[in-house]
Amino acid sequence: MKKMIMAAAAVVSASAVAGVTVFAAGKYTAKDLNDLCSSLLGKTAVTSEQDVDGDGVVDVYDLIAMRQTFLGSGDFTRQTIGVSDENVRYIGRNIYDSDNVAWLVQSGSSIEFTVTGKSAEVIINGDANVGNDEKYRPRYAVLVDDEIILDELLGESEKTVKLFDGDVSRTAVVKIVHLSEANNGAVGVSGVTVDSDVPVPVSPTAKKDLQIEFIGDSITCAYGVEGRDQYENFKTSTENFMKSYAYLTAKQLDADYSAVSYSGHGIISGYSSTGDRVTDSLVPDYYDYVGKIGSYKVPWNFENDRKDVIVINLGTNDNTYASKDYETRGVEYAGAYTEFLLHIHEKHPESYIICTIGTMGCTEMYPYIQMAVDNFKDASGYDRIMSYQSATHTQSDGFGSDWHPSEKTQQNSAYVLADKICQALGMESDQIGIDVAAESEFSSTADDSANMSAYFSDWDRSYHITTVSGGDSKESIQAFVSGIGLKKGGKYHFSFQGETSEGTEIPFAIKSKSTGETIYEDVFVGTGSKTLYEAEVSSTVAGDAEIVFSLGGENNLRFSIYELKLVKFE
Repeated sequence: MKKMIMAAAAVVSASAVAGVTVFAAGKYTAKDLNDLCSSLLGKTAVTSEQDVDGDGVVDVYDLIAMRQTFLGSGDFTRQTIGVSDENVRYIGRNIYDSDNVAWLVQSGSSIEFTVTGKSAEVIINGDANVGNDEKYRPRYAVLVDDEIILDELLGESEKTVKLFDGDVSRTAVVKIVHLSEANNGAVGVSGVTVDSDVPVPVSPTAKKDLQIEFIGDSITCAYGVEGRDQYENFKTSTENFMKSYAYLTAKQLDADYSAVSYSGHGIISGYSSTGDRVTDSLVPDYYDYVGKIGSYKVPWNFENDRKDVIVINLGTNDNTYASKDYETRGVEYAGAYTEFLLHIHEKHPESYIICTIGTMGCTEMYPYIQMAVDNFKDASGYDRIMSYQSATHTQSDGFGSDWHPSEKTQQNSAYVLADKICQALGMESDQIGIDVAAESEFSSTADDSANMSAYFSDWDRSYHITTVSGGDSKESIQAFVSGIGLKKGGKYHFSFQGETSEGTEIPFAIKSKSTGETIYEDVFVGTGSKTLYEAEVSSTVAGDAEIVFSLGGENNLRFSIYELKLVKFE
């Protein structure tokens, strides 16, 4: 039995190279070095072959010895290397064909690799859809060291894209990503041409620790996210998965992602303009396949497809059918949703499942998702599942093509989902983009010298206070917004719409609930109509906070609060 040394130095050294390009020489490959890094970090078991220096111990010195074999010779040679899982890493669902072309099928499907040389090019391939009308051709992007060097519609069956060139060798991380959706064709990658002095200059990047799958419809595909406005119709040039809430969530959490998403699809019905059920557009029918159309409809291999989280965002299209009779069709939807949950659990028995709807409205479907979740728990005995209602997009955030979510809405959805995933997995959330006052509670008090009434509206979360007798001081009547969790050192954008008579001054403060310490204070001055108040607030404390408005000292005062938000931005 080999011994593994997990000294601090070994772990640090391994961590430093785990996601970095490495190049094979002699008997070692890039995969060998990545496997050794994983073993030193305790992620995988140690093997006897990893004792590179032959001292009977697998430790950081074996890592150093192995890296010594990855040195350039100084003799540069131009070669074209075919793509395979030995030298590139796949993100999302893909398929090889008989010509050894790797087809990136689903939205966001990508390959990533690192390449070293004085120059490098990648060979991009197109399928039959390159002959489509320009509105419906596949869209893709090429990134080098996280910078987009090419973003275009694919109109050729084969083309070469220059990645970089120069007189000095460099190492770069390259990513080719399918930006449009599966139903408009795939993007192929067949080779990398490089002028290099190392034997194997192309290597896969390191797999992320967190793995997330997104199952959805046009919202997940980022349909029309770059559209001019809601009156512009669909075209692939405005569909960009890198601006989808799915991609942005994975980016925020430093996770790998996979998407299975088709515009117009649902659980029991695709989009219906008549209210009749559309049965050829059901995601559950195609979930087990790489894609839906043509040669891409082949079974997906779930064996090596471990996911930590599965996110389901389906029901917006079903609503066009269910809305004609929620009492019957809503229950039908819940039953089919339950079956789909059971199927997903069968394929991913250890994954946490998160279900959501609401970005484009259709919130009437949410109770049926809750019903499906409850039914799934009863049927499976599995409780690692949750649901939440996404915030509906607004005019102020803008709209994409055909009333689809804008880039701002997609980003806001990603902020919320990233926070939900952290809650589900017990991870620390940075709360960036989260309105920490979204679920706060409104209340009010009056001392013995004052009299007042208050009303909270569930419809728009507005709060309305009317004083009859103002009492002896400003503090005689106070309104509270409580249940706000702050992070010490966090910076927040604080805003609300206030309405009271012109010139009326309403002092308010944000305070620590436990210590009473004032975090921020100011005075709102009425204008006679709704008035926006905005400020940046830095929290000096952690934990529960509350906002206190002081309304006393004045009879017959009316004050309303609308759209109160406290959004963390740093």
